[in-house]
Amino acid sequence: MALYSEKVMDHFRHPRNVGVIENADGVGEVGNAKCGDIMKIYLKIENDTIQDVKFETFGCGSAIASSSMATELIKGKPVSEAMTLTNKAVAEALDGLPPHKMHCSVLAEEAIQKALQDYYARSGATPPAGV
Repeated sequence: MALYSEKVMDHFRHPRNVGVIENADGVGEVGNAKCGDIMKIYLKIENDTIQDVKFETFGCGSAIASSSMATELIKGKPVSEAMTLTNKAVAEALDGLPPHKMHCSVLAEEAIQKALQDYYARSGATPPAGV
């Protein structure tokens, strides 16, 4: 069995939603000092829906694939749905990650959560419980 699924390799080789959103409504950045991965997520939100999402990731193939898949999973979705995205959902959408790379999916979840927290802080809106 291969170490990485075809989906992981596809999202690593052809990442979706790479880049920066100027004047983003929310930005979240996280890093893992242990492995050196850094993820930054940018959100453009209109009418409580994620209209656009971009990412910049410095890290391994699993980190890039996790960022790419996570952005695909929340793009076009209501903010309330994006808030419920878990690292497990990201890993499952990639057809799995090796156990020692699961932290990459955790970073993707955390970066999105931070971007949503930033969105609520900037907009002055009251976030739902748990954000």
